[in-house]
Amino acid sequence: MTSDDFRAAAHTAADLAADHLAGLAAGPVWQPMDDAARRTLLDAPLPAAGRPLDELLASVGRDVLPYPMGNGHPRFFGWVNSAPAPAGVLATLAAAAMNPSSAGGDHADVHLERAVVRWIAELVGFPHPPGGGLLTSGTSMATIVCLAAARNRAARAAGWDVREDGLAGMPPLVGYVTGETHSCVRKAAELLGLGSKHLRVVATGPDGRLDPAELRAAIARDRAAGLLPFLVVASAGTVGTGAVDAFDPLADLCAEERLWLHVDGAYGAFGVLDPEIAHRYAGLARADSLALDPHKWLGVPVDCGCALVRDPAELRAAFSLVPSYLRDEAAGELGWFSEYGTEQTRPFRALKVWATIAHRGRDGLAADIARTTALARRLGELVTADPDLELLAEVQTSIVAFRLRPADPTGPAGPADEAALDALNRELPAAVQRRGRAFLTGARLDGREILRACLLNPATTEEDLAVLLAEVKAAGREHTG
Repeated sequence: MTSDDFRAAAHTAADLAADHLAGLAAGPVWQPMDDAARRTLLDAPLPAAGRPLDELLASVGRDVLPYPMGNGHPRFFGWVNSAPAPAGVLATLAAAAMNPSSAGGDHADVHLERAVVRWIAELVGFPHPPGGGLLTSGTSMATIVCLAAARNRAARAAGWDVREDGLAGMPPLVGYVTGETHSCVRKAAELLGLGSKHLRVVATGPDGRLDPAELRAAIARDRAAGLLPFLVVASAGTVGTGAVDAFDPLADLCAEERLWLHVDGAYGAFGVLDPEIAHRYAGLARADSLALDPHKWLGVPVDCGCALVRDPAELRAAFSLVPSYLRDEAAGELGWFSEYGTEQTRPFRALKVWATIAHRGRDGLAADIARTTALARRLGELVTADPDLELLAEVQTSIVAFRLRPADPTGPAGPADEAALDALNRELPAAVQRRGRAFLTGARLDGREILRACLLNPATTEEDLAVLLAEVKAAGREHTG
């Protein structure tokens, strides 16, 4: 393949991407693939001979791009998936063209990652000593990285070397979460050998925040039982409702009890950029670690998470292993990124982060986030004003938790009891999705089925909110009619 061949194909690929992004708002948010289209992908035979680039790109345009997840659309309110930032899309191509391993060494991607990790820390106001963080595939991996450091510190304080001896024989280490803590924390606890039964679910108050008094009592019970409390996981925006914990009292308690305070900021930590809600994040900077996702609220193309830690030495103590074939006498005192996490060969994630932040700047990112939180509050107002809808939690960030509750539960529009109401709201997300005009997802909150709308796209309008609610009610009528 010549450079001219590649250049022509790259122009075609750019046109495909541009046309795809430009046409998203005019099409359905998401629709199920028809059987023929699905089989085209599932049953594709392994090719014996290669195909020209123009044929491959034609297949992408015909068989892939017409069937998106939907998250680029302004009426996509599902899970916590953002539209891709255009600057990040373009930077991804350049990063792939370089294709380095960002494990370490003296090349651009390594230095750029150190810069953008510092930028991320500055954006959310988290302390950043040199070496105090790295980019990961997402917050699930960032959580594993941070909790491994917490585990090793606690074991060391108890006279135990986890890396050498494992966990067998030492008293169980206990962590504290809430019922709304993201499932990645449980996965991390299981993977790190802590065991999910040693994650205590602590009660929250009416505002959805972790209750410090309940936490203190749980810690006392476990110490009295001969266990080793070591970790508290707070949230900078729960996935179900967007609730933000009160960090200062939790930090006070963790300092008193010598516990590691980890904050799950995967989705919500960047909310601190909105002056309207910044007060909710007071004390965030006092945490021992923070996991967050630039590929959520910032719109950096997937995948890109980030682990930030107050003490870089704890990360290095948990992960550093430098075999002879990877020695680098010129690495400097920080060493390689591969000494701070689980990955050895690491992709060049930093360029798309750099491009996304540099293109919008702090002020632009703050404006985008403030717009989505304002729209979320407006959606909460619309829900509250509608007699057939019920707002289930205060709108703290940009997630709105609500449900369809017809004003006349005995009439043709709605169910007559709580069980039927639960069944209706459990079915509604899929029904709305199939209609194609809006997309939201569901969850359970306090034992009830809920609808949740997550607003991340600054291109969303108030008209889009009206469409969402109209679709919920229309799908409800179809279900009960």
